[in-house]
Formats: sequence, C-alpha cells, structure tokens
Amino acid sequence: MTATPRLDFEIDEDLPPSSLLYTFGGAAPVASVVPGTRICTRTRDAFAGALRHPGQLPSQVSDSRFLNPQTGPFFVEGAQPGDSLAVHFVDIVPRGTWGVSATVPFFGALTSTPETAMLQPALPEMAWFYELDVAGGTVRYQAQESTLTLDLPLDPMHGTVGVAPPLHEVRSSLAPGSWGGNMDSPEVRRGSTVYLGVNVEGALLSFGDGHARQSEGETCGVAIECAMDSTIIVELVKGSYTDWPRIETDEFWMTTGSAKPMEDAFRIAHLDMVRWMSELLGLSTMDAYQLVTQTVLSPIANAVDKVYTVVCKMPKKFLPPVSAMGGMHQRLRVAAG
Repeated sequence: MTATPRLDFEIDEDLPPSSLLYTFGGAAPVASVVPGTRICTRTRDAFAGALRHPGQLPSQVSDSRFLNPQTGPFFVEGAQPGDSLAVHFVDIVPRGTWGVSATVPFFGALTSTPETAMLQPALPEMAWFYELDVAGGTVRYQAQESTLTLDLPLDPMHGTVGVAPPLHEVRSSLAPGSWGGNMDSPEVRRGSTVYLGVNVEGALLSFGDGHARQSEGETCGVAIECAMDSTIIVELVKGSYTDWPRIETDEFWMTTGSAKPMEDAFRIAHLDMVRWMSELLGLSTMDAYQLVTQTVLSPIANAVDKVYTVVCKMPKKFLPPVSAMGGMHQRLRVAAG
C-alpha cells in the first residue's frame, strides 16, 4: 500500500500584513504537490493577527487594504485547464484560545456601503472577543452593552478557498466568484469536499479566512475570526470542469453561485444543481428542474461581500445511491480517516 504524500507547510508568523497574499491569481506558488497530497498548514485570521486585545478596533490596528490573507498558492502537478480540483477538509482547528468579530464602518448587510451609498453615518465601530474552548467545543459570546453571556457551539470553517481565476485575472481575496474565493459558506467545514474548476496550469490553490463559527449570511460581515491549523487533501479530477464551486458532504450535494443582485446568485446555484442532477440521475432538464424545486435547501452563504453567495443543497437521502466525480468524496473520506 502506497503511503499518502504529505506536506507540512509552515507560514512565517513574523511577516507583516503587507507582505502576505491577498489575491487569487497573480502570485507564484509557495509549494508544488502531487494529487493525493495531505497538506498540513496554518492560516492567519482575516485581520492577520493585528486585532488581538479587548479595547482595540479594526481601524486602529489594521489596514483595510490588507484583509483576508491566504495560505498558498499551491501548484498541483498535472492540473490543467478543463480539470477540477477536489479539496477535502480533513481537519480545521482554531490555533488559539480566542476569536474576534467586529462591525466595520460602511460594511455589512444592515448598513450603507460604498456601493449602496446613503446619507446616514456609519454604524458604531465595535469589536467582540470570544473565548474559544476547543476541547469543550464552544465559543463564548459576551454582549458589549449588557451582561448576557452565551456558550455557542464551535463550528470551524474556512471562509475562503479557491484557485486562480479564468483569463489570468487577479481577484481580491475579499470577493467570491466562479474560482471560489471569499464564499463565506459554513458548509466548508471538516468532512466537506470542495470541487473547483482549474483555469491555469497547476490550479494555484489557496485558502484562509478561518471562522470559529458563522451564521448563514454572515450578517454584520465579520464572523468569529481566528487563526487555524488545518489539514486538507488535494486531489485531481481529470477532464471534468466545474463551472462554479460545488461542495459534497456525506449528507448533501451542493452548488454555489456568487453575484449581485442576490437573485442572480440564487439562479446560478440552482441552474448548476439542475444540470448536476440531470447528469447524475439521467433526467431531462425539465424533470431535474422539477426535482430541484421540490427538494433543495437554499441557505445564503454571505450577504456582505463584493458580490453575494447562495448555496443550493440537495439532500442525498431523497435520491437513489449515485456517486459524483467518480466517487471522489467517498475516496477522500476514506483517505482522511
């Protein structure tokens, strides 16, 4: 039995925020891996570690040009345009004992923004620090303006995972799109497999933006941000291109769409699910359309990025036993174990 290749990739914790990676595309790879490699690495939080003490505010300690640093990119040997990467999240563990959320001026779902310009002043800038009990599986919410304290379930995830975009574009790590990027979907958690279409040789995979937990929608725009120790397995699906990121878990097949207005993100995700079900189940387009209409869930991943992301979730329990991507998710689950 051949051993699974492994890469232990350390990030330089001493690098200043301005020296980190904040794009998908446009950067040289930090390492080359063969398909099937288990990558064990770290990611920084969205503020690159600058916001770390109660009493600090984002505008006092961080530069808004340098948010969402990425770990990578990783060059996947053999990956060519027209293929897809399968990125399986084996483990996502907060590296410290705290996480932080904040309200950022003119950012979030319930405030004016530069794109939705209004006369109102910005909402108050505030920061909430959360105690993380990794062993106990909780994060502690403490209200700022009252005495309420709650222990919420820890649910680590990565807000960003993506490859270099098409046409050799370079896109901000604050934005989602067909390449993945800042989708902010809570579905990108331990045990999930993300499928990403390859647009350039080597794919150039990056990920980051760890969240100790996050609501569907990430309403104020900032989840419980924290640094992560993460393990992924990267595989390659030759000759099968994924137009938009797809996610598979043991319970669901999922498609995503990122656009503004939000109804267009909904349409992209649902159209892709119709096509996927048509392919997997041998259905006509109209029959697949009807099946999707009666079965799927449609959570909003985020309502705050440069464009919005909607997820379409098909429960596997409703369908006959079929495998997607040649059974890649099932094989990666075994490899992860």
